Parts: sequence; structure tokens; C-alpha cells
Amino acid sequence: VQLQASGGGLVQAGGSLRLSCAASGRTFSSYGMGWFRQAAGKEREFVAAIRGSGGNTNYADSVKGRFTISRSNAKNTVYLQMNSLKPEDTAVYYCAATTSTGYRSPSLYNYWGQGTQVTVSS
Repeated sequence: VQLQASGGGLVQAGGSLRLSCAASGRTFSSYGMGWFRQAAGKEREFVAAIRGSGGNTNYADSVKGRFTISRSNAKNTVYLQMNSLKPEDTAVYYCAATTSTGYRSPSLYNYWGQGTQVTVSS
């Protein structure tokens, strides 16, 4: 599976962005998908995850109520809608695919996209 993330950019605090992650391959629906982020000088952290069917989602406490993960298996794409952005959301955002039932740890993910920069100005 190859993953291509896009949609990052510069936005003011309180603004919104939607990230997309396009996947290659015919078995996209068999993968759980996750979004992670890594700020400068910090470890990569979990943001959100969604099951292959799209019926179960999970979020980090820091983004709950502001971010929404969704997927279109017909388009082989997973999305991250980010609203009410804060300067502390500034990071490189990565999408990843997993065959595991777990979702929080980066080590559970088999495939990673290249990352897209999100910068939130105050």
C-alpha cells in the first residue's frame, strides 16, 4: 500500500483545514487508517484512527471535538477535517495504514505516507 498525504498549509488560529490521504491498491477497506503528527523536537503522536469499515473512530483527547476522521473506500481515501485549529496543532501530519486491531501506537502501522505540514499561526 502506498499512501500520499495532502492538504496541509498555513492557517490562522481558529481556522480549518482538511487533510486527505490517497491510497493505492485494491484492499484499502481491509486496513485501519490513522493520522499521526510530529511537532519539531517531539515524538510522533496519535491523532485519530478509523476502522476499515469506517464504523469505528478514535481520537486523541487533545483533538476530540475539533477533528473528524472519515474515509471513502470507494475513493481509497481517508480524510482528517480539522476545525478550531490552535498553534499547538502545528506539526507534520502523517497518515498510516494498519492490519492490527490496535491503533494508538505508531509501531502498529505497516505503511506510512510522506507527511504534510500544518502550521497554525496565533
